[in-house]
Amino acid sequence: MTLLNNTQPFPCASYIREIGRGSRSGRDLSRQDAKILYGAILAGRVSDLELGAILIAYRIKSESVQELAGMMDAVQDAVQMLDWNVTTPVVIPSYNGARKRPNLVPLLAAMLAQRGVPVLIHGVLSDPGRITTAEILSLMGIAAARDHLAIKHGLDQDRLAFAPIETLAPALASQLSLRATLGVRNSAHTLAKMLQPFRSPALRLVNYTHAAYGDTLSEYFRLPDTAGHAGVLLSRGTEGEAAADATLPREAVWLHDGGTEILIPATEKDLRDSPLLPESVSAAETAIWTTRVLAGQLEAPKAIAAQVDAIVKLCERTSRTTPG
Repeated sequence: MTLLNNTQPFPCASYIREIGRGSRSGRDLSRQDAKILYGAILAGRVSDLELGAILIAYRIKSESVQELAGMMDAVQDAVQMLDWNVTTPVVIPSYNGARKRPNLVPLLAAMLAQRGVPVLIHGVLSDPGRITTAEILSLMGIAAARDHLAIKHGLDQDRLAFAPIETLAPALASQLSLRATLGVRNSAHTLAKMLQPFRSPALRLVNYTHAAYGDTLSEYFRLPDTAGHAGVLLSRGTEGEAAADATLPREAVWLHDGGTEILIPATEKDLRDSPLLPESVSAAETAIWTTRVLAGQLEAPKAIAAQVDAIVKLCERTSRTTPG
């Protein structure tokens, strides 16, 4: 019986007793215990009261590297994995959207697709008060893929597909939806950004907002069998999204097979730019602007172009050396 198939109620008092003591006194769970606990959460075996206590406890304490690893083990067990054996695909999570600045994830993904790199974006369809990648892509004629066949069709035909998290991991989508009830994000938001939806190697773009999370994620992806052969491109997010900051260069680090390389240094002066961006953050304005950049009518921000170049080179490099 798998964790998701077990529907028996899962008592959590012993776990809450450990993690629920605050930021200084809370004790970390082992990787195995974190996997068991989060597996029970994903399976819907935890009562609403206990679930709320666990999510807020981690919101206050934050996850240790081993806890994050255990949770991610449970999440990966719940993912409906994709098959893709052509070239190294790029996986871009998109769970924040734009609030103050234009969302450039659609531009990043489409520029990669133009260069022949297959790109899968996964994320939320909507987010109150924010402009999601899904909304912009829809106005560009790229509909959300509701099943694996639609994802494969998008990758085959356009080198680009958007999958709602419900398509890849319905149980994780349920946890993400609790933000509306709790008023704050929970561990699922971080875990979704770390997702590896392919059975074969894929380059994941993973971003963080707070520096402490950057350290945790960097340590996590140095653990065996986490980053994988194609690796992870880790950088600070732009309003929580993976597209490079168009006006302020940020360091991007490639973590792979236990190794670490600075792919884009934060001190790269050539990437400092004052690009002509969309006049507003609206989905319509961003979609029109993105389409014009893709058509060569407007210049792409230098930071995005550099990010695309770096990713293309990585995909070529890992495709040539993929095991098997």
